Amino acid sequence: MANVELEKQGSIGVITMNRPEALNALNTATLQELDAVIDRVEADDEILVAIITGAGGKAFVAGADIAEMSTYNPVQAKKFSETGNDLFLKIENMTKPIIAAVNGYALGGGNELAMSCDIRLAGENAVFGQPEVGLGITPGFGGTQRLARIVGSGRAMEIVLTARNVKAPQAKEIGLVNEVYPAEELMPAALKLAQRIAANAQIAVRESKRAIRRGLQCDMATGAAFEEEAFAVCFSTEDQKYGMSYFLDKNKEKPAKVFSNR
Repeated sequence: MANVELEKQGSIGVITMNRPEALNALNTATLQELDAVIDRVEADDEILVAIITGAGGKAFVAGADIAEMSTYNPVQAKKFSETGNDLFLKIENMTKPIIAAVNGYALGGGNELAMSCDIRLAGENAVFGQPEVGLGITPGFGGTQRLARIVGSGRAMEIVLTARNVKAPQAKEIGLVNEVYPAEELMPAALKLAQRIAANAQIAVRESKRAIRRGLQCDMATGAAFEEEAFAVCFSTEDQKYGMSYFLDKNKEKPAKVFSNR
């Protein structure tokens, strides 16, 4: 693929947005390639956790491709928005956890892509924002929806309606990212986090992710019911039996437990 790369590092799939000459901007071709790569990650049983980052050092994804969008009529614009929204919903609802390692600009569609991931880590050079109203449009790939859910409606209103940028330290302060690292430490930190997730029982990891995602869309009682279902499913797995037996075994030896993921 020309614009999106997938590299396997053990049980970790590293997805790289590779269009640095355009600051990794999202045109239709890039969205289609990313969609295909996400399908590959989901179907590959050897990949337990994914990381998405940007090539070139200057940008994670600087936004949707303005040159492509500038000639759209309303019908074409709606189709483009649907394409991005469908893809980012697919990422959000993947069974496997996905981490955004945000290096450089994550503006517009780039911020929306990062927000569709489960965990966001940022380099010190990262810059976030939704600049669309300054271009005469609204966010189109979920920015009006996910940003308010992540940082609250007041902060989201301010960021979207002013079109101002948010640097990495403030992004952490308002909860848009989990942690901020020096640029050279970002990918090692993302890989370490991914490996820690991959070391756990994957059925439990995926059921936990699903319960959190479903619960965010409903009331507390309904969310608790989703959690009860996930909890019960785990008791049908070999990992639950092994994990609890290991915990209770007073004579257990290092190294730590290894799950079968069944």
